[in-house]
Amino acid sequence: MSPTGTIDADILIRGARIAGDLAERGADHLSAPAVDLRISGGRIAERASQTDGGLQPRDGERVIEADGLVAMTGLVDLHTHLREPGFEQSETVLTGTRAAAAGGFTTVFAMANTMPVQDTAGVVEQVQALGESAGYATVRPIGAVTEDLGGAKLSEIGAMAQSRAAVRVFSDDGKCVHDPLLMRRALEYVKTFDGVIAQHAQDPRLTEGAQMNEGVLSSELGLKGWPAVAEESIIARDVLLAEHVGARLHICHLSTAGSVEVIRWAKARGVQVTAEVTPHHLILTEELARTYDPRYKVNPPLRRDADVRALRQAVADGIIDIIATDHAPHPLEAKECEWSAAAFGMVGLESALPIAILTLVREGHASWAELETLLSQKPAEIGRLGDVLPGGHPSALVPGERADLVLVDPSGSSEFGTEDLRGLSVNSPFLGMQLPGRVAYTLRGGFPTLDDGELASVETAAAHGNGEVR
Repeated sequence: MSPTGTIDADILIRGARIAGDLAERGADHLSAPAVDLRISGGRIAERASQTDGGLQPRDGERVIEADGLVAMTGLVDLHTHLREPGFEQSETVLTGTRAAAAGGFTTVFAMANTMPVQDTAGVVEQVQALGESAGYATVRPIGAVTEDLGGAKLSEIGAMAQSRAAVRVFSDDGKCVHDPLLMRRALEYVKTFDGVIAQHAQDPRLTEGAQMNEGVLSSELGLKGWPAVAEESIIARDVLLAEHVGARLHICHLSTAGSVEVIRWAKARGVQVTAEVTPHHLILTEELARTYDPRYKVNPPLRRDADVRALRQAVADGIIDIIATDHAPHPLEAKECEWSAAAFGMVGLESALPIAILTLVREGHASWAELETLLSQKPAEIGRLGDVLPGGHPSALVPGERADLVLVDPSGSSEFGTEDLRGLSVNSPFLGMQLPGRVAYTLRGGFPTLDDGELASVETAAAHGNGEVR
């Protein structure tokens, strides 16, 4: 690395298939021509199809043989809980971004429910600085909507937006902004600088003491139910508020078929609303609550099979805009206990891409090009990442773009185990499942944070921490 902090290593990636070229749904094969990419100074310098002769290695240049691999722009998670400051027993910015790199993510948006809460300029700047020091992923802090997530008074939204962290996404995730007047004021405030409110849609009165999805099964198991209307009613209210003030609204972890229809209706009216779905809501159902295994306890809860199918179809229809992990690490004692006492949440950074391949690509709901949009380009757009990231988030793998990219081996499958988890916590619902594909390389600003499945050392990642590009 040069004294100015730019990245000097040149890399030639040979023979990759570019996700953006794989636009056919249901095509799990790699039908596009193989492409060579040259990376220099943290950017993509050259691109050439191998049918036209490709690119030849230069002296001293590292070559990555990528035959059979799919190259995607670096994944972006709009919904990550890194827990630091305050809950370092569950995760830290360092360990959470290591998990991100292992999953192919080059940027994560860190939720505000830390201690102290990310509700001031000082705290969001601290979180961003921790990410820069770690070096495994770009960390974009999410600011709290209300002071201390209390739902009573707006936080320092303007100060966080004008700070060095340049916050553009605000959320009380884990808690709903349930006061309609406060929600209206927040939407009006963020509109002034093109920010967005990311709402955790959960009516608190309708979910008091709730433990799982409300229905026949919750009655059978003797667990208090969490009705779908508790989510759907908040979304309906908020899309109307967003329409009224002309502001951007993002709905976190959409989980019901009814919520899909509310978003479909709002988009047809031209409301500036986007929505995310988690990998676990795309594949897991409430039936897992029969095990009373707290790994399956999550907020919002796992829903019916009909909801899972509706969510997949909503992705295919373009109603759901992005996939976000809601990566929520917890220490063992918070999950190795009885269901009613267990914490809500699952880790998901390392498993997100394999679950998306399994539920969307292999079932014909999305092409590789659309998967790249869901996991990379659209979340970057919602978070206005291109406005604040040095070099900008890549819109495609073409010359001149920042070299944030991931190389994925889509072939085969393997049993997902604790050895695949690179963070501090192991509360994954996918342990023991056969998952397809493998993240082979993750490059952030041209620097390999994950190199043939192996994470870069802490020292090396820290040396490239700020991710500067020329």
